[in-house]
Amino acid sequence: MELNDLERIRLEKLERMRAAGIEPYPTRVHNTHTIAEAVKQFEAAEKEGTAPAKVILAGRVRSMRLMGKLGFAHAEDGSGRVQLFFRINELGEEAMNTLKEHYDLGDFIEAEGTMMRTRTGEISLQVTAFRMLAKAITPLPAAKDEVVDGEVVRHATLNDPETRYRQRYADLAVNPDVRQIFRTRAGITRAMREFLDGEGFLEVETPILQPIYGGAAARPFITHHNQLKQDLFLRISFELYLKRLLVGMFDRVYEIGRDFRNEGISFKHNPEFTQMEFYAAYLDYLKVMELTENMVAYICDQVLGSRKTTFNGHEIDFTPPWRRVELRQGLIEACGIDIQEHRTDEALFAAMDAKGLKPKPGAPRGKLIDQMIGDFLEPNFIQPTFLYNYPRDISPLAKSMPGDPQTVERFEGFVGGMELCNAFTELNDPLDQEARFLEMGRAYDAEDEESNPLDEDYLRAMRYGMPPCGGFGMGIDRLVMLLTGQRSIREVLLFPHLREREDE
Repeated sequence: MELNDLERIRLEKLERMRAAGIEPYPTRVHNTHTIAEAVKQFEAAEKEGTAPAKVILAGRVRSMRLMGKLGFAHAEDGSGRVQLFFRINELGEEAMNTLKEHYDLGDFIEAEGTMMRTRTGEISLQVTAFRMLAKAITPLPAAKDEVVDGEVVRHATLNDPETRYRQRYADLAVNPDVRQIFRTRAGITRAMREFLDGEGFLEVETPILQPIYGGAAARPFITHHNQLKQDLFLRISFELYLKRLLVGMFDRVYEIGRDFRNEGISFKHNPEFTQMEFYAAYLDYLKVMELTENMVAYICDQVLGSRKTTFNGHEIDFTPPWRRVELRQGLIEACGIDIQEHRTDEALFAAMDAKGLKPKPGAPRGKLIDQMIGDFLEPNFIQPTFLYNYPRDISPLAKSMPGDPQTVERFEGFVGGMELCNAFTELNDPLDQEARFLEMGRAYDAEDEESNPLDEDYLRAMRYGMPPCGGFGMGIDRLVMLLTGQRSIREVLLFPHLREREDE
C-alpha cells in the first residue's frame, strides 16, 4: 500500500522507537480506571476533602501542546476525555524528549499519575509516567471545536458521506455524535428485549440459510452448499420458522436478527437489515396494535426519556393510542377510488387510469393497490398511524375478515412518511394456506419478486394444528432512524452496503 508523506514520517518515528528499544505495540495494558471512572473518583475525593488516588489511564491522544518544560494533551477512551499534564519536574528531560519526538495525534497512550485540577479549573491527570500503546500510522481527519453562543460546535473534516460510510472506523473515531447514534441503537434493541421478555415472549433463533424462502414479498439471495450440492437462500423473513414454533407449543416467540433481500438500495433500504418479528398465540391484529404502540412507547421512555422526537423537521409523538385508518376509506379520501367497487385487475387499472394515477400496465390488482398506498397514503402518515384491512391478494399469510374473504386482518404501521411495521391475524387453516400459495403461483410470474414458493414442510406443520395467533415484524433500522432523527438508513448501519469504486 502506497503511503503519503505524513504516513511516511510517522513510520519513520515508529522505526526510531524500535531502534531505541521502545515497543510501539506492547502486549499488555495496565490501566486501572476508565477516564470517566477516574474523573468521578476525583470529584468524590474533592467533595470529601481526601487526597486523590493514583490512577493509570489509557486512551487515544486527541490534542497535544508542548511548551518547553511543560506539555498538555487530551486523551480519550470510550467513556470520555481528560487532559494530561506533563511536567519535566516529574518526568525528566529524557521522557519529555520522547514525548516530543515520538508521539502524534491519534496514538494510544498509557499515562500514570494523580488526578488534579489546573488553575483554569480543568480536571487533569498530572502524569508521572507514560508509554505508547499503539502508534497510529495514518493521521485521523482533524476536527475543530469552537464555542458559538455558549455552545460547543464541532466541525469535523470527515463529513463527506461516501467517505464516512466506507471508512466508518475513522468516522466513529472523530465524530462523537455518530458514536452516540450507535449507543442509542444498542439501547433500542435492549429496551425492546426488556419489553417483550416482560410480556412473556421467548427469544429464539431460526435458520439464516433456508432451503425454501418465504414469509415476505422479496427476491432472495441464493448461495450454494458445496458438500450437500444444494442451493440455499439467505432468509428474507423469520415468519414461517417462528410460526412452526407455535405449533410446537411455544405460545410467544420473537427473534431479532438479520434478513437479506436482493432488492434496490434507497434511503430506507439496505440489502441486509435488522428485523424483529414476534408471534403470539391467541392474539389478533387488534391486540397486536395495542402491543405495538405500548412497546414503542416503552422504548422511547427507556432510551429517550420522552415519547416525542424530531424526524425530518416534524415533531413526532409516539404516545398511544396511534391513529387508525381503514385502508379502503383512506384510498377513497386520498384517490377517490373505492377498491371494493373494482374487484378485478382490469377494473382497478381502468379506474386509476381515469384518475391519472399512472397505473403500471399488466400489474395485478394487489400491486395496483400497493402502488396507491405508496404514492398517496404512506408519504402523508407523519404521526404514528396504523393502516388496516388489506386485500387478500397482497397478504397471502393473513386471515380473512369474517364475512369478507377478499379482505384480510392486516395492518401496517407508518411513521415519518415511511413504513415501520407490518402485522397480521395469522392464517392457521392449512387448506386455505395451501390454496393461497397455489393462487399466488398462478397470479405472478415465476421470476416476480412478489411470488411466494409453496413450503410443504410449513403446511405439514400447520396440519398438526396451529393456534389462533397474531404476528408482527418491525425494521429495527427504521426505528433507529426515527428515534435518532436520521434521514438515511446508512447513518444507522455501522457498515452499510456500498457500490464498488473503481479504485478498490
